[in-house]
Amino acid sequence: MKGEKFLSFPVLGVLSLMLFVYYTTIFIFLDEWLGLRTSPGTLNFFFFTLLASLSLFSFFLSVLTDPGHVPSSFYPDVESSTDAKDNAERKKCDKCFGYKPPRTHHCRVCRRCVLKMDHHCLWINNCVGYWNYKAFFDFILYATISSIYSTVLFISCVLQKEWGHTIESSLKLFYVLYGTVVVGLTITLLSLTGWHVYLILHNMTTIEYYEGNRAKWLAAKTGQNYRHPYNIGAYKNITLILGPTMLKWLCPTAVSHLKEGVNFPTLRDNS
Repeated sequence: MKGEKFLSFPVLGVLSLMLFVYYTTIFIFLDEWLGLRTSPGTLNFFFFTLLASLSLFSFFLSVLTDPGHVPSSFYPDVESSTDAKDNAERKKCDKCFGYKPPRTHHCRVCRRCVLKMDHHCLWINNCVGYWNYKAFFDFILYATISSIYSTVLFISCVLQKEWGHTIESSLKLFYVLYGTVVVGLTITLLSLTGWHVYLILHNMTTIEYYEGNRAKWLAAKTGQNYRHPYNIGAYKNITLILGPTMLKWLCPTAVSHLKEGVNFPTLRDNS
């Protein structure tokens, strides 16, 4: 059952961290800085809660959405010749013995092939693939914005607080520990989001990035140039992954632009 995916220490850890950051940001730092009953406090409460809700919703989608299984009827598009049939056989997975569409990889954790697999993510207890990549990207994007927002509210609270000798050392320790956690979380999420923005702009998965580095090295040895075959231009790459409508890029459920996930436009198609 899909609900069993939440019975994982990393997933429960992410949910606990999100709850902790939300509670401390709203009911400790925001309340102490502006007060929740003031107009600025209410406005910040609304926006932070909205971001936290979008993060949580996108996280749930990332966990529960199947990343993409290979259709049982899939067969490589080859000509009826002996060499072509041999080539089709080479496209079979040596683990589950099914034919693999382009950009498909076998996940050792899920024990099956995943369409356009990016990586297996421990924190969502699921693979990140064709059907849940957008939800995953929206999740880390909303989580990054929320973490930056929390950091700003935390710093604002710290700066206006009077740190006299009457302040207990345990409270000071709490502030230091929270600051360390939220700043470290922000840096980590910023790095992760930046990485996936780079991948989206180049229409590349994490696996393809490392495969591409090896292909570049091999091409350079023979005096050739290598270009990622699915990189058809930054804007087209974005629309293929996030959708053609810009207003829906940040909506994790807007995936009507996705097709079967077994064919992808290439540089050769656009030349």
